[in-house]
Amino acid sequence: MVMTTDYWATPPMRRDQSTLFAPTLDDMIDPDDPVRLFDEVLAGRDWSDWEAEYDLSRGQPPIHPRHVAACLLYGMARGIRSSRKLEESCCYRVDFLWLLEGRRIDHTTLCKFRTKFAAQLKGLFRQVCQVAMTLGLVRLGEVAFDGTRVKANNSRYKTRTAATLEEKLQALDALFDEMLADAARVDASGAEGASDSATRLPPELAELSERRQRVRDALEKARAADATRRKQGVDPTKNPAQVPTTDPDSRVMPNKEGGYAPNYTPTAITDGHRGFIVDVDVTSDVNEGGVLVEAVERIGANLGALPEKLLTDAGNNSGHLLAGLEQLGVEVYAPVESNQPQADNPARRDDTTQAVPQSEWVRLPRNAQGKLAKSCFVYDAERDEYRCPQGHMMPFTKTKQEERGGEKVTLRVYQCASCSGCPLASACLSEQARHGRTITRDPYEAARERVAARMATEPARELYDERPRIAETTFGILKQVMGLRQFLLRGLERVRTEWTWAATAFNLMKLVRELGRLRAEWSGLSGAAAS
Repeated sequence: MVMTTDYWATPPMRRDQSTLFAPTLDDMIDPDDPVRLFDEVLAGRDWSDWEAEYDLSRGQPPIHPRHVAACLLYGMARGIRSSRKLEESCCYRVDFLWLLEGRRIDHTTLCKFRTKFAAQLKGLFRQVCQVAMTLGLVRLGEVAFDGTRVKANNSRYKTRTAATLEEKLQALDALFDEMLADAARVDASGAEGASDSATRLPPELAELSERRQRVRDALEKARAADATRRKQGVDPTKNPAQVPTTDPDSRVMPNKEGGYAPNYTPTAITDGHRGFIVDVDVTSDVNEGGVLVEAVERIGANLGALPEKLLTDAGNNSGHLLAGLEQLGVEVYAPVESNQPQADNPARRDDTTQAVPQSEWVRLPRNAQGKLAKSCFVYDAERDEYRCPQGHMMPFTKTKQEERGGEKVTLRVYQCASCSGCPLASACLSEQARHGRTITRDPYEAARERVAARMATEPARELYDERPRIAETTFGILKQVMGLRQFLLRGLERVRTEWTWAATAFNLMKLVRELGRLRAEWSGLSGAAAS
């Protein structure tokens, strides 16, 4: 069969064809395109604090900050983060042309804008959350807290130890002194190239001075990291800390996909009802628990209410975190091991004044030293005393100080006076226990026991099973869909700003989808009522 040229579809418009009525930008965007609702949501926000940063008394009228922010946010929502690619999109993508009404924003403007409005961006994030809460899309009934790893803008090979940094600093100091002496000789001779200022370094010396300062800062961080390792029982001479030199605020951590590299630990608290992010932060610590209590307090300040129930993983179950959240009135759900006897422990008995039967001694838990574990001793909160497996009383005797994670903790010490001649003494007492077995109790023990008791119930376990869906879905979208696997900016504060941009874009697109769904439902109900 022979095909003719007439068989193929003809183009709807020739490139050189003039039209009497050219299509408008609005005609080129579908009525149901999400970019319309995206623009509508941003247009309804308060931009007065952004506008206050502009000097409108001179120069050409600037582009309104709403449009520049819209370019960044919509680009992130579509997985476009590079300022140069955003500039290109402003010229060629129809949705960007419609959103910005034909404005073309250059990459330099976008780069400066991204970091200049950090405080105002937090306000926009808060406004979007408040809109979602007003619509019933954020309820704060159950929220999930989690952290992830995102690579810093620092090569994995651009890291140094304190020893190598010291060598580099010595070499730079020697080079600086040599160049300074050469410059002084040139100035003294009055030859061509002499400095024209007695208070300003020549450009090459100024650049070298900045390099020296960056190395000094990195050296301080490396020494501090080595000191921390020493406190943790790691010998820094054998296993020294590696400090990133391009972005010294980042830290070498394990990657999620394996290996080690300079990373940050971004965090998010996600509402369980519709998956909106209600708080974000970034830390350079390996564990994200240090920012949890402050994050919950921010939710209360931003949204006027605190979460009722908070789900988090086992990495954030330390006693001081649980106690801090309890003080705020938040019910915590996290895997916690209680030091009180559990159901399979024979030390758990109705009458603690009676001894555990000898036939059950073999089932009593042991600690790392092979002696009876703390969970063999039952605490009586009313009498503030422990009971040993033999039913002997262990009253409170004294307090002592102990350092845990850089924090001084006051421990209450309970001691048994009936260890002499006890049949369990050999299984209970260590060689250092000269005056009887002692048990310590820290200020957070009660909080851990309450959370552990809660987690032992079936409703709590069912609720906790929702944590991966709530918390980890957020990170999956931010990384896979929006492409945020490595930060573009450097420095902790700038990285925090970049993470807030991403979370705001995430919430905006989620709000756009929810508004579209609600309007479709309302339209359907109105049509049904009319008929």
